[in-house]
Amino acid sequence: MALQDTLEMNIKRIIDFLIYSRNFIIRKSPLKALMNYIVETIKDFLTMKKKLKMAQYRLNYHQHQFHKMEQLIAENNQHSFLRGNNLNETR
Repeated sequence: MALQDTLEMNIKRIIDFLIYSRNFIIRKSPLKALMNYIVETIKDFLTMKKKLKMAQYRLNYHQHQFHKMEQLIAENNQHSFLRGNNLNETR
């Protein structure tokens, strides 16, 4: 009797575990998530050159804006050594 009860309990536990596993796979779908991750990685890899060009363009644009701002600051500064050849006319 005890052996049969133990066997039934273990079989019930295995069946419960399989049901929980099946529900987890249905709910989380790890294979689908893995496939989505692989597809996104391939897309990122294939568009890497375009993203690099966009980043370089943004960097060059911000550097240009920075140099323009530095030039304006130097032109309006009262210290003539920052202005290059222009002399401070307000003195």
